[in-house]
Amino acid sequence: MSESFCSSPGRRRTLALTLLFFMHGAFADDLKEIRERGVLRHLGVPYANFITGSGDGLDVEIVQKFAHHLGVRYEYVPSTWPNLISDLTGKHIEYTPVPRETANRPVRGDIIASGLTVLPIRKKFIDYSDPTFPSAVWLLARPQSSAQPIKPTGKRDLDIKATKAMMKRGATFVMDNVCLDPKLYDLEGKGLQLKRFTGSLNVNDIVPAVVKGEADMTLLDVPDIMIAIEKWPGQLKVIGPISDEQRMAAAFRKSSPELREAFNRFLAGIKEDGTYMRLVKKYFRVAPRYMPGFFEGIPIKD
Repeated sequence: MSESFCSSPGRRRTLALTLLFFMHGAFADDLKEIRERGVLRHLGVPYANFITGSGDGLDVEIVQKFAHHLGVRYEYVPSTWPNLISDLTGKHIEYTPVPRETANRPVRGDIIASGLTVLPIRKKFIDYSDPTFPSAVWLLARPQSSAQPIKPTGKRDLDIKATKAMMKRGATFVMDNVCLDPKLYDLEGKGLQLKRFTGSLNVNDIVPAVVKGEADMTLLDVPDIMIAIEKWPGQLKVIGPISDEQRMAAAFRKSSPELREAFNRFLAGIKEDGTYMRLVKKYFRVAPRYMPGFFEGIPIKD
């Protein structure tokens, strides 16, 4: 019986499609299935102090506590920026000529928490949680650069315009399809020396490349800037903002609404009981000074 089934082309095709379904969908679970499975898989990429690469970080501890809250085991699943969303959704994503899902691929995780910026282009493929951290994209330069820090005017649009003008004074690192994508900030076709960073797939490697003189400046988000200035004192200067204030959040499959809702309730709880701010002070101690509006009203309890 088994031999005749496999010998039929139509039946072989049915079997292949069935196997493909299980490869793609068997682990694409919502809250009930995750609790039954007993493990929450956290997809991430080492980035700033969200995921340090040493087994800790702001997002690592938040998701660990969320897994404990659900009564399941925590599992970290390493990914890369180009594959991060695909590893969650089980769909290969291509961004050119237009963002779209193409081939199926294995689902490797249940939640992304990796300093992931909320971007409109990503909302087509994933659902975001409530905001977990504030951000914005600024321009960072080597001290030798002729670009000088702008004088804040109190008006963000004027400050952004002045910062963009400073970009004409040298080559600037950018990265496509992440929050450092120049297309997001109307930088393409403006006569600027935009230099795609290709040294690695890790955003963490951009600042060391700037320090080495591989570019004069780079776009960078505020959380990473806070870490970079402490790590390379005197070797970098902040020029000014490139974007309005942004938000970071956890990401979920569109087929996991209950898991997302459970995370939002959990996040609200740890903000209320002081756990969240204790973690912020541990990993980004100066963040409330850089972006006070986001943290206003969140209790700080020692």
